[in-house]
Amino acid sequence: MALALQTFSTVKDATAALKAAGTRYLGGGTLVVRAANEGDVSVSSLIRATEPALSAITVSGREVRIGASVTMAAIARHPDLSSLSRAARAVGGPAIRNMATVGGNLFAPAPYGDFTVALLALDAIVSIDGGEVPIETFLAKRESNHAIVTSVGFSLPVDGGFRFLKVSRVKPKGVSVLSIAAVLEQAPDGTVSSAQIALGCMADRPMRAKAAEKALLGRELTSDGIAPALAVASDGTSPITDPIASAWYRNEVLPVHLGRLLLA
Repeated sequence: MALALQTFSTVKDATAALKAAGTRYLGGGTLVVRAANEGDVSVSSLIRATEPALSAITVSGREVRIGASVTMAAIARHPDLSSLSRAARAVGGPAIRNMATVGGNLFAPAPYGDFTVALLALDAIVSIDGGEVPIETFLAKRESNHAIVTSVGFSLPVDGGFRFLKVSRVKPKGVSVLSIAAVLEQAPDGTVSSAQIALGCMADRPMRAKAAEKALLGRELTSDGIAPALAVASDGTSPITDPIASAWYRNEVLPVHLGRLLLA
């Protein structure tokens, strides 16, 4: 089926056009174009915006803002975002990373959306045309969101405070069995003072492992110290089952891989 494509110079004009039936926003096209090619007849028209801010990365101290049209490849090579390079490189192979955008990744269904897992651990703020929304709130309601995402903002963690792991059967660019991102802060005595852990493929969208986060507080990052967190790692999860792995398998291996991440 042929798709019509309209390009607008401003987000405002693109948002107005998005209200038409059958219209979807085009980021890198790795999701929406594939869906159309695979027979999704609900998509008849694509729109995009070329506003310069959508493709900008700004870093001021530890404060970061990434435009929604920024690609994974651009993030992976940015000198001030080296801590996020592994998460950006987890998104497909080079060809996909040259196309896949931050904004599009926010809408990627499991088992995709690895970079969004990182953004969730970073407690990012999603900017849409008309306001800002905490990423956890945005993800919970993303299907009903009819505004265009313009950027995401977050604070870079302290050196060594961010960790990311993607588990896949085919390396380096296979689809995820699961992915985990964590932002950890430690007190002077080495115990965990703050923990934000996000999981991919453990629900139909990235989710926070809040029971594990709570169990880590005041604990040392040792095998014994993290044991309570691993015991509750699967609390609240509802993993997907797909050709890559079953829900049972994902629940079984989550504590193993979370342990490896925390002890890295």
